[in-house]
Amino acid sequence: MTIYKSLMIKNRYASAVAALALFLLMGLSLPTAAEEPATDRVVINALLDGLHDDAAQARFADYFARYTADAVFLGTDRNERWTIPEFKAYAKPVFDEGRGWTYHVVERHLEGTGSIRWFDEVLHNDKLGHCRGTGVVLSTPEGWRIAHYALTMLIPNSIAAEVGGQTQAAEGVSAAP
Repeated sequence: MTIYKSLMIKNRYASAVAALALFLLMGLSLPTAAEEPATDRVVINALLDGLHDDAAQARFADYFARYTADAVFLGTDRNERWTIPEFKAYAKPVFDEGRGWTYHVVERHLEGTGSIRWFDEVLHNDKLGHCRGTGVVLSTPEGWRIAHYALTMLIPNSIAAEVGGQTQAAEGVSAAP
């Protein structure tokens, strides 16, 4: 074997070893797929827990900082579909009086990967009983933010028809034949 061929073989091995070492070092410095969602889960749960705490403590600025600028909030009433500016107008007088709304988290489920996640949570409110919050959170340059939140009342099937009838009566809608 000539010296030239010998050097080429050594250089190939050296290049391969260097590439392998670089690949391994890069792999050690990046979060694994298992670590990334766990970290996001902690942050998203803190975002949602903070939302409920800010509402209960009537912290207006902190509460609304948790939403994206173009977020939508759906309340329990059929007419409660609010953009964030509309929701702020509704909430400002309530929060200014030191009142808010208190919902205690009973359970929460968080789904998805990447920069968009969705959740559902069962909440308890002293006046309304069990409710469900559902929504979408986005990873933004400012961190995770709520892009969509919907609050619904949970009605047991055993009284759903009765509540439905009361709802239709309150809205002036007659039942279908």
